[in-house]
Amino acid sequence: MTSTSNSSLTLSKRSFLKGSLATGLGFAGLPLFGRGAAAQAASKGVVSGCHWGVFYGMVEDGRAVEFKPWEGDPAPSPQLPGVLDSLYSESRIRYPMVRRAWLEQGPGADPDGRGSGDFVRVSWEKAIELVAGEITRVRETYGHPAVFAGSYGWKSSGKLHNCQTLLRRMLNLTGSYTNSVGDYSTGAAQVILPYVSGSIEVYEQCTTWNNLAENCELMVFWGANPLNNSEISWQVADHGSFSGVDQIKEAGVESICIDPVRTETAQHLDSEWIAPAPQTDVAMMLGIMYALQDEGLHDQAFLDRYTVGFDKFLPYLLGDTDGTPKTPEWAAEICGVPADKLRDLARRFSSKRTMLALGYSTQRQHHGEQIHWALITLASMLGQIGLPGGGYGLSYHYSSGGSPTHTTPILKAVDDASGVKVEGAAWLAASGAVSIPVSRLVETLLNPGKVMQFNGHEVELPEIKLAYWAGGNPFSHHQDRNEMLRAWRRLDTFIVHDFQWTASARHADIVLPATTSYERNDIEQVGDYALSHIVPMKKIVEPVFEARSDYDIFADIAAKLGKGYEFTQGLSEMDWIRGFYEAAKVEARAKSMEMPVFDAFWDSNKPLAFPLAEAQKDFVRHADFRADPLLNALGTASGKFELYSTAIEKYGYDDCPPHATWMEPIERLGGPTTLYPLAVASNHPDLRLHSQLCGTKIRETYEVQGREPCWMHPEDAEARGLSDGEVVRVFNQRGQILAGLVITDVIRPGVIRVSEGGWFDPVEPRKIGSLCAYGDINNLTTGVATSRLAQANCGQTAMAEVERFEGPLPPVTVFSQPA
Repeated sequence: MTSTSNSSLTLSKRSFLKGSLATGLGFAGLPLFGRGAAAQAASKGVVSGCHWGVFYGMVEDGRAVEFKPWEGDPAPSPQLPGVLDSLYSESRIRYPMVRRAWLEQGPGADPDGRGSGDFVRVSWEKAIELVAGEITRVRETYGHPAVFAGSYGWKSSGKLHNCQTLLRRMLNLTGSYTNSVGDYSTGAAQVILPYVSGSIEVYEQCTTWNNLAENCELMVFWGANPLNNSEISWQVADHGSFSGVDQIKEAGVESICIDPVRTETAQHLDSEWIAPAPQTDVAMMLGIMYALQDEGLHDQAFLDRYTVGFDKFLPYLLGDTDGTPKTPEWAAEICGVPADKLRDLARRFSSKRTMLALGYSTQRQHHGEQIHWALITLASMLGQIGLPGGGYGLSYHYSSGGSPTHTTPILKAVDDASGVKVEGAAWLAASGAVSIPVSRLVETLLNPGKVMQFNGHEVELPEIKLAYWAGGNPFSHHQDRNEMLRAWRRLDTFIVHDFQWTASARHADIVLPATTSYERNDIEQVGDYALSHIVPMKKIVEPVFEARSDYDIFADIAAKLGKGYEFTQGLSEMDWIRGFYEAAKVEARAKSMEMPVFDAFWDSNKPLAFPLAEAQKDFVRHADFRADPLLNALGTASGKFELYSTAIEKYGYDDCPPHATWMEPIERLGGPTTLYPLAVASNHPDLRLHSQLCGTKIRETYEVQGREPCWMHPEDAEARGLSDGEVVRVFNQRGQILAGLVITDVIRPGVIRVSEGGWFDPVEPRKIGSLCAYGDINNLTTGVATSRLAQANCGQTAMAEVERFEGPLPPVTVFSQPA
């Protein structure tokens, strides 16, 4: 794929799937059991669901031949052919495998050889014996915290086959381990927001698209791109954001896109495009806030009633505390947006009913805690929080946030046997002997015994000798790949469950072939926010080669360690699924809804729908708080929005002050300490879920000469004498990759885009710093923490240079079977 004009091709990628599938089915007034797919599903294949949506698996002679989208999906994902190919791709892991050096010489042997592909096939019995024996050896030799339950990442959907929970279940029942807390998506935001607004908020419902279409006058997408990110959901995608964006378009809502890239959402809405320099959003917001204050456009009454600390923030904004007024002129020098434009934005934001929709990428940068704090401070000055169509929203671009929430029971899921009740996101659970911030594993491996500051307390980093991963791909999602390689050499053993030979699997010592979602049964809800249906995730085909479900694998390991019955509780796969459904049925009855008996639901072969009330369509974030801030107080210490935090002030972190602050990142476009000229936008990819589907044929629709695309503005390409479609070397002080050049005017000059999730493929696996043949952008990103408060990742902090690659092109080998 190459393009020399704009990227309208990203908008047409759905066209072949739309047609009649884009129309709603109108379920109002039908009994629960009658809702769901309009036609008889039995003739359409086997119903299932995944991160990409509900679909029917078509099977011929025991082989899946097509995944057809469910007719209730308003915008079916064009990625489904890749989902199907994940079953049969060349990169499928076929058998239990052990790295030869580890098998013959023991744990810790030849750590430099990880990734070089020399594996030996073993039986399942032998593999289980090796895993159980190594867990026992490490615990007895180094202590239980020396086992790290990795498994961070986008594991498959489903309430039973949650491999991350199952791993922790096995480890909790047989002893203990080191756990991780937080996530890579919103690591900074979910720590700072409880201080500012009283909850993590980034995974909570925002004002609905219906309400925006009726009431919003100006929609501001600030680093937010719903038409890309809502292709997928943590549960089963409902794709409600596509309908939502169409709603505001049809309503004539004015929109602005603030982003270095003119996104799919911006193109679809024909939004005004403002392209600041990456990592300068806080400075830009401060310039707008100064203009609001200077021109008397701020809502002092809202600030007085609903917030605390503005009086302590204002001296900083005006420059009384540091001698630098945060004027639009000051901000323009940093962000590259003219001062007059910043004043214009202040006037427009304050004069119109404005919704500020902020994306996650803005906080995945050095000092990332500041951006959400700054946005809420700006929204508080505008005074529209809690009003229909106004305020701010932090989940519009994730899993179709803003899709109205249906009246539905909540499906229970398998637990980790820790006895710890988890409220909210499961990955925030703090079971285990020790918990470290999720993106600090490399730092932990390199610095055992170090005391780390984290969110107001200290964590002593454990010595880790065994890392166990299931359902994730750390050799994709973690930053500074070469520093990671150095850290990984400290491990005795790395165990991976997966169904494809990802870079993580290739760097493992023991590799266990897991089933895909389509080779086992499960159950899930549709829409992370909509919760519109419960879908039976039916097995479509029998497991290929020797793949086994994570549940069965961990049950066998637990049995080997003497806790087999405790792990399974004597229940089969279908027993667990029936139990989850029956519990939901009881909850539904309490809400005056009657769900069919389980067998009828399962045999129906279609999703079970739940009602949507008019009031739910009109939900407004923080409306209750605005109506009565005492009765509906926020979860902060004051019960109000805290624009200045005395709690954070007491921590004394010089890298996270007690109010929203512009802090110079370690490197940025035009920054004083920057070594390279081009800012890197490591966006979520268009046609995969992070690294998922990179190892399938869907890659052929976007790769350039077999490499990950690198977008570049025509001016930057001309200055370097580069041509569209050629292979380039992208590099900085941390690493180097090959990529295929796409010259396009939908990216800001001075910025390149290489999407995250490309599979790491070192040309010389034994050499740290080797050229990556395919294009894993995390060779270039920094591994430093956002700050001592959140210790989150900085996946959007990177500067680089691009040059034509000279010499013979190295082959891409990561998508084939290892030696």
